[in-house]
Amino acid sequence: MKNVLLYYSFSFSFGGGEYLPLSFIAALQNVCRLTVAADMPSNIERAAEVFGIGIDLSKVKVVQVTPPGYDPKRHNALVSFYRFRHLKKLARHADVCLSAANIMDFGRPAHHFINMLAFGDDAFTRYVRNHATPVRSGLAARAKRFLAEFALRPLLGMRSKRSIIRDRREHVYPNSHFVEKLMADFFGPFNSIVFYPPTLFEAGSAAARDPLKVVYIGRIVPEKRITDLIGIVEKARAATGLDVKFHLAGRLNQTPAYGAELEKMAAERDWLKFTGPLYGEEKKSFLLSGSYAIHAERLEAFGIAVTEYLASGNIALVPDEGGAPEVVGSPDLTYRTNEEAAQILARLLTDTAFRERQQEHCAARARFFSAESYLGRQRELIESIVG
Repeated sequence: MKNVLLYYSFSFSFGGGEYLPLSFIAALQNVCRLTVAADMPSNIERAAEVFGIGIDLSKVKVVQVTPPGYDPKRHNALVSFYRFRHLKKLARHADVCLSAANIMDFGRPAHHFINMLAFGDDAFTRYVRNHATPVRSGLAARAKRFLAEFALRPLLGMRSKRSIIRDRREHVYPNSHFVEKLMADFFGPFNSIVFYPPTLFEAGSAAARDPLKVVYIGRIVPEKRITDLIGIVEKARAATGLDVKFHLAGRLNQTPAYGAELEKMAAERDWLKFTGPLYGEEKKSFLLSGSYAIHAERLEAFGIAVTEYLASGNIALVPDEGGAPEVVGSPDLTYRTNEEAAQILARLLTDTAFRERQQEHCAARARFFSAESYLGRQRELIESIVG
């Protein structure tokens, strides 16, 4: 049996990112000697219960790689250095090192799975946030970056994200072709294989689906453009004259001022409802109650929520940027402007033949991203990495 080291933080509120490390742990726990390194290991078992992924921690060695009493809100460079030293020490005893949390320095070649676009390289983050348009930073910022990458890091025995990505001995797995292209455009050629993340959600069949209901599930934060979504549904209601409802599941108080704005909008619209966060059977029932789903974030690396919309039988509308269009795979369901999105939704509501074609297409995409399909791809990948 090989010794495998897997890192994931498990220090944030639960979301789609936990699927990959949890599914990898479930697959690896029986075929190798697995060590799981985490910033907050106490969250592993709870996350597995939330997502219904079977993990037997008696078969896994769990190690905290951050200082005792670690608080992610107080993460700083010293904590990162502490974690690097601990990971490097653990990696000496591993045959294979895996990071399910983007690019990590194990002090040796490893396999890095990208799960978000902001993965610790500030220049790349600025590049992405400015819609892939190069932005020239100020002299002070460039000097700070130069000192960090070419003086401080080498002195401490650490590598920059750029040097790891460009090292052909490393294996990097972007979670969409969109992310792969952004990284290649910015960092240059690198050892890359696109690996779509796990979408283990299975909703079953709907008992009472509302033909006039649009749903959203995910974080309720400004970058998700919730106000845009509300405006799209509002325009479709006006265009069709139909009593379309829009229900959103997620924690409303993540950004207090934004949450207050959304609460005010809901109070003024009887068709708009925020349900709060939903998990397990409540989440399934919520998704199965709708007929349409809508997504607006344009820099989404992949979009696990979109796969859940498809798996639950919803027709999903997505913007024409980011990883979400790869999931839906239909130009008829992608939009450039909010007005175009409202027109597509209005057509779905009123054109039976168009709606049925899109339902068939979404059902086919749901099969591609099903748990069975994903686990087959994961099994092949793990065999190629671990043997």
